Amino acid sequence: MLTRIKIRHFKLFEEVELDLGQHVVLAGSNNSGKTSLLQAIALWEIGLKNWLANRYREIRTTKRPDRVAINRKNLTALPVPSSNQLWYKLQMRSTEKTKANKVKTNRLLIEITVYGLDWSCGFEFHYANSESIYCRPLRTEEQKTLAIPEQASKVKIAYLPSMSGLIANELRLDPGAIDVRLGEGRTAEILRNLCYQLASLGEDQWKHYCNQIDSLFGVRLIEPVYIGERGEIAMAYKNNDGVLLDLSASGRGQQQTMLLLAYMMLNPGSVLLLDEPDAHLEILRQRQIYSLLKENAEQTNSQIIAATHSEILLNEAAWQDTLIEFTGKPRTLNGNRTSQIVKSLSDIGFDHYLSAEKLGWVLYLEGPNNLVILRELAKTLNHPAKYHLEAPFVHYVSNQPSKANTHFYGLLEAKSNLLGIAIFDRLEIELDGSTNFIKTMWRMREIENYICQRDAILKLAKFQGVKSVGPLFAENWQDTMKASIEEIEQAINTIGKPSPWGPEIKASDDFLEPLFKNFYNKLELPVQFFKKNYYQLVQFLNKENLNEEIIEKLDEIVNVANRANSSKD
Repeated sequence: MLTRIKIRHFKLFEEVELDLGQHVVLAGSNNSGKTSLLQAIALWEIGLKNWLANRYREIRTTKRPDRVAINRKNLTALPVPSSNQLWYKLQMRSTEKTKANKVKTNRLLIEITVYGLDWSCGFEFHYANSESIYCRPLRTEEQKTLAIPEQASKVKIAYLPSMSGLIANELRLDPGAIDVRLGEGRTAEILRNLCYQLASLGEDQWKHYCNQIDSLFGVRLIEPVYIGERGEIAMAYKNNDGVLLDLSASGRGQQQTMLLLAYMMLNPGSVLLLDEPDAHLEILRQRQIYSLLKENAEQTNSQIIAATHSEILLNEAAWQDTLIEFTGKPRTLNGNRTSQIVKSLSDIGFDHYLSAEKLGWVLYLEGPNNLVILRELAKTLNHPAKYHLEAPFVHYVSNQPSKANTHFYGLLEAKSNLLGIAIFDRLEIELDGSTNFIKTMWRMREIENYICQRDAILKLAKFQGVKSVGPLFAENWQDTMKASIEEIEQAINTIGKPSPWGPEIKASDDFLEPLFKNFYNKLELPVQFFKKNYYQLVQFLNKENLNEEIIEKLDEIVNVANRANSSKD
């Protein structure tokens, strides 16, 4: 088992050292370094294999290699158009001034050191040219090459990317050829071969494997057969209806799970690098499959290091496994720190903690429609809030301050410098708040009141008419909307409700919903405009008539976001 890794000058990492465990989950946003960590381990193994292979050549030729060359095209787990893409910020050299005031150029080497329970093994990688790099073991300060521990030479690593489907016809392969294809990421060409090998081990293991797949996906695997005339392996399964289908007809999630379980059973003691193993799995099965993978890893003495975006896997790992957080500089969460975070997030979810760590602030709104309307208003006004609302950490609380409090103060225990802002629809209570958690409400009933303008609704109706029936008949749609507005206004007045253009009515439910229903009924069409579409009114608003309170709320969002950014610097 790998217990630690140290990386220098590789891809997204200038220098990082991380503790590992038997089950490791890498958590973070896109381009934060999760895949780079998996690739660093894969590159270490490539260096190890190439060095050992050349040492074997040394024994045969009595020629001692100082370094070994690795072609870029052989770095199948690290696809890059040029070798320099492997270096941190593409920097392969550094410069410094000597005492004689001359400029000295130094090579920057990629250094990757992997640690086991009682051993360590490191390699350095030199840039050769765009198509190749050089590799050799790390050296001491006296430039002596460090020996390769025997334990390191026995480490077996498999980089298993997400399945991309299966090829229609799969040739039978020797174990070495399977490993080559696996190293090249050609998982679509080996699944039947792995199953064929597994079935050859004995009935008990094959039956155990089939039972696991049946319990997960409700299918019965048929033992693969070798067709000598074509040199191919054929494999089928029966679905819930008893229909016999070729394995290529199965879903990607089933294929992915079959690949991982079969490889673990055939290669006990391996280190499995899994890049989003949940990518093709439905949410309901992710927890079940993750538990099964861990169970099999323990039975086969294997180690799992998995990168994921799955909320299910993150929350499971936070309670039980080693979690490496990629927000800013990567760090392993363990010991008291993990216990503290897990305790505070027991009802929140670890993915919320990651979002809090990444942005430093959280926005509370009634529901998704509020965010979309705020975003459109910021864009229309060209307000700086538009940048902060593109991908905010937002939590919807159904206009209940108590829910916002529970969520914010739960996160605050895990991230002490978190900031928050809550924007509620109008409430009949006073809001408490603080400089770190600002609570405010709309002075009108709700955000939809601010975009409910007669001219905007008429322009929207004409615009929809142009899209539906063309410009010649669009005026009819606008006239129909005028008539609908008058009818709904009269109806609202009759039952004693407030004006649809004032601050007291709940514009979304009491005016806009019946208005568009009446409008489409008059056109003899099914209703095509709902609450989720109300944000489209924003583009037809008269900017000069927009309520100043909109600017106030957007300003408050910007203030909180900027303060959070400042605290991270």
